[in-house]
Amino acid sequence: MKKLLTLSMLFTATVLFAQEESKPALTISGSVDAYYQTYLTSPDNNYIPFGTSFADQTGFALGMANIIASYEGEKTGAVADLAFGTKGTQAAGDGPDLYINQLYAYWNVSESTKLTMGRWNTYLGYEVISPVANFNYSTSYLFSSGPFSMVGLKADFALSEDFSLMLAFMNPTDVNNNMTGGYALGAQLGYAGQFLNLYYDDKEVLGFEIDYTGGFDVTDSFFLGINAAYQDNDGSGFYGAALYPQLATSDSFSLGLRGELFGFHVEDGDDLPSVLGLTLTGSYALENLIIKPEIRLDSWSNAMPYLDNDGAASDNLAAFTLAAIYSF
Repeated sequence: MKKLLTLSMLFTATVLFAQEESKPALTISGSVDAYYQTYLTSPDNNYIPFGTSFADQTGFALGMANIIASYEGEKTGAVADLAFGTKGTQAAGDGPDLYINQLYAYWNVSESTKLTMGRWNTYLGYEVISPVANFNYSTSYLFSSGPFSMVGLKADFALSEDFSLMLAFMNPTDVNNNMTGGYALGAQLGYAGQFLNLYYDDKEVLGFEIDYTGGFDVTDSFFLGINAAYQDNDGSGFYGAALYPQLATSDSFSLGLRGELFGFHVEDGDDLPSVLGLTLTGSYALENLIIKPEIRLDSWSNAMPYLDNDGAASDNLAAFTLAAIYSF
């Protein structure tokens, strides 16, 4: 009798465990970041930053508080990604959706097909909004000039172990309330960690952009990231390329360089401004805290957008930044 009771209790416990395993799982994650920045070639009160997104204040400053709630069922799920602070409002834009970085629901139709509807961060480019996923703390011109977020419907297909495909029908980039009257098409073809990205909105906001994002593990400790893009909207736009060599010197410290060439183009136009940006970043990890010291130098051709220490126009700007990023 005791043996039967034991078997019955074991069976009941197994069923309850299986039921618990099949229940949707709610997870909370996110990050907070803050930084200190001072210019090396210009007074800190000149009010003329590099011209790229985020980390554009001097002295001690706040990045953002990022809180992500993910709810995952057997085939469906949802993500609510909220961002607060200077970086969060710059990323999300103004209006009623001020603090919403991402908000979407998804359906895993099969093992190889996933449908997503809502707002998600851009699929173009090497860098992202969250500082946790970027090696450099400051952002590139390519990232700052391209799309931040999309609102629409997308389908992801796992074509094979190495090949992937994404197709999207969306509002024009960074448009939450579509008053433009037009829509955008997006596509991404991936192969073994290399991605070819396309965006088109028929001159509504960005026009057309083609982007390559990828990288290679050269050795166990050396990684080379690559990003290149070309954008055109009715005969004018931007182009650029960036390399991201990164060397892990130990389990807790890595050193990385971003070398970026970025410029503008216009039909029948010559000698338009372009910039060479060099950013050297260290990354020290201590549990969930990442400390990033960074030195950045941007130098423009055919433009003098900055001020030097004497208040005169200058074609270059250098800065030192120390950032602290905590993820949970």
